[in-house]
Amino acid sequence: MRKTSLYPYHNKLGAKIVDFAGYQMPISYSGGINSECNSVRTNVGIFDVSHMGQILIQGNNSFDLVQRLTTNDVSKINIGQCQYTAMCNKDGGIIDDLILYRLESGFLLVVNASNIEKDYNWILGNSMGNVDISNLSNEISLIALQGPNSREIISQFNDFKNIASNLEFYHFAKFSNSDKMSIISRTGYTGELGYEIYASHNYIKNLWQELTDNYKVKPIGLAARDILRLEMCYRLYGNDMDEGINPYECDLGWIVHKEGSFIGSDSIKGLTNKKLVALSMNDKGIPRKGYKIYNQEEEIGYITSGTFSPTLNKGIALGYINTKNIEYKNIFIKVRDKLLSVDIIKGAFIKGNSIFE
Repeated sequence: MRKTSLYPYHNKLGAKIVDFAGYQMPISYSGGINSECNSVRTNVGIFDVSHMGQILIQGNNSFDLVQRLTTNDVSKINIGQCQYTAMCNKDGGIIDDLILYRLESGFLLVVNASNIEKDYNWILGNSMGNVDISNLSNEISLIALQGPNSREIISQFNDFKNIASNLEFYHFAKFSNSDKMSIISRTGYTGELGYEIYASHNYIKNLWQELTDNYKVKPIGLAARDILRLEMCYRLYGNDMDEGINPYECDLGWIVHKEGSFIGSDSIKGLTNKKLVALSMNDKGIPRKGYKIYNQEEEIGYITSGTFSPTLNKGIALGYINTKNIEYKNIFIKVRDKLLSVDIIKGAFIKGNSIFE
């Protein structure tokens, strides 16, 4: 198992370490998961997300290659902007979901940790024209500062004080003229105001220590991160989508460039009866991955992600259902042979948070 550059700091802080996507990562710290979730929703928290992958595509044909590889329309973003998108296989299944950064020299693809090698090989295998493709994942560390007070905190640092206050949502900026990747982006996986910072291992280690020691920013583990993303209905690759699921089925049709021709585009135009929905518990119980979903007493689907939300004080979940001939008012999940009532909701479970402030 690999370790991020921040692994010693997690040990020092008393984190519970688990194996995740080939890395030893902190699942929680001594203060507890509920405290970590509350800190991000009401104040600020810091995440080690250095396990994520970074793939750089440069060269004269970089635009054409990225437009062919990804589902969203790359022409809609300018230099300094990010875009949520996906790569699909020839059958329209999702190889990975990712954040695309448009640089002056090309594009940076930030991919899921478990898919780094697969994505890199897929990109190489579909390369075209004059492009240079580099896997920077081992060279970069990445932290996410998230929460309503994140702007106030990060603006205290000389490198960011003239950037953070003007950085718009899904925009990024360089904060150093060094040859190393050094960017701050207004992105995150929590639904709160926040920033993600990419830099050398030493830079990130020093920044982490400064934030946790001198600014008393609470470190946040994988367990709270999973709850926070699920409260916003953000999907998790490997749970809510994979190579057998197309973007429309997991309710990501909005990232599909309908006029464009990308790998898999001809295969995902047809809608199916399979649909990802958000489920809010009415009865007491915690929905878990793999639990069955019922309409009356007929099985219609299964849960892909589920948890107890400390913010809402109830169970929440994402899951796939067969939408053909179902009655949306009588939906249940089965927990230990007992049917528990749930509602299908639209949009995120939590609304009115700080993400666009």
